[in-house]
Amino acid sequence: MNNIKIEFSIKDLENLSGIKAHTIRIWEKRYHIFNPNRTETNVRFYSIEELCKLLNIAFLNNYGYKISRIASLSDKDLIATVKQVNSSITNLNYSINVLKVAMFNFDSVLFNQTHEELAKVKSFGEIFIDVYFPFLREIGMLWQTNSIKSIHEHFVSYLIYQKLISYIATINKEANYIDETKTFVLFLPENEIHEMSLMFVNSQLLEMGYKTIYLGSSVPFSDLVEMNKMFQEVIYVSYFTVAPHVDVLESYLFRFNDEIIAQSNSKLLISGAQTKQLASLYSGIYKFDTVASLIDFV
Repeated sequence: MNNIKIEFSIKDLENLSGIKAHTIRIWEKRYHIFNPNRTETNVRFYSIEELCKLLNIAFLNNYGYKISRIASLSDKDLIATVKQVNSSITNLNYSINVLKVAMFNFDSVLFNQTHEELAKVKSFGEIFIDVYFPFLREIGMLWQTNSIKSIHEHFVSYLIYQKLISYIATINKEANYIDETKTFVLFLPENEIHEMSLMFVNSQLLEMGYKTIYLGSSVPFSDLVEMNKMFQEVIYVSYFTVAPHVDVLESYLFRFNDEIIAQSNSKLLISGAQTKQLASLYSGIYKFDTVASLIDFV
């Protein structure tokens, strides 16, 4: 069975474009921008082409173009105008909209072209912080509201993952450590498998000239204790998306402090959704609201 989402409700369009459903209905009625199909009960549903068109309309509308002017453009002129406006500004929302189009069409070529255009004006780190992270947060919400299928999220996440792997491989070929007294050990705790943010931190530490040891996902606590015996000063870095769950997080940090930090000069830098409610921390454990603030601290 083909489970790829190719039809969208008006609520989907609202979630994906930021344009209210009421406004979409008005535009549709007044300017005949869309020609949606309808179910037997008269409920509208829209094609992926109409979704892409709405994303372009929303982009121009956000930049001061009146809807009456936009509606007068042919589909070809609409795309040309969007490209013209985008070429004159550094626009992150446009890039995110293009990534959405690439995601829905499973278009890796368009994704790579967008990345290359961004790379002309931004560093790799800036692309991730300014574009990819907001994009990933947005598609996470879209998945939760059933506006996209999980296959869309998997497809585009893997493309971003490929960019990270390629970039890290390039840096490792040219490794020139500026400070070998510090060793950064990056890990995810047991039952945590969401690596994207941690991999990005690893890329930025390498770029800054630090030695890193990347252990990956679901690392047993005993392995971290062993690592602590091997190096003079270890700075552990981790990202808690789903684990340790908030119910056991404080006990996990207590153990980390007792068995690792208290036995050495080590530190622990943490971020992620599970850390948001932490009220207090042990000395040597530092919490960051964002990946960017963690990197700035280093």
